[in-house]
Amino acid sequence: MTEVLVEFDTVMTAPDGTRWVPRACGRPADDGLWEGWIEFLGVTDENTAIRSPRETEQPNRDDLMYWAQGLTGTYLEGALARALGEHPKPGERDIPARPVFDGPVPRNGRARHS
Repeated sequence: MTEVLVEFDTVMTAPDGTRWVPRACGRPADDGLWEGWIEFLGVTDENTAIRSPRETEQPNRDDLMYWAQGLTGTYLEGALARALGEHPKPGERDIPARPVFDGPVPRNGRARHS
């Protein structure tokens, strides 16, 4: 059974100026896990709604509720972008820094760079 897990008391504004109220929803999936997504209800037209793709899959309802209750404003902004079909421009997520090491500390190796 599909349900609203958390109704957020925030209004989010999309790049085009439309305003949305987010809420986390979930249901049991066909594989027995629980899936969660974010719905956004239009502020000016309450009959307008959009939704994100599946945002998470959890082993049970309690874990899905835990996920939903921990969502941050930043996460909801990303979910709104996904719901609107926005994708980052190429290179927007590139991180220019390079790691110092090629991997983690070997099992019996040194942890510091010298």
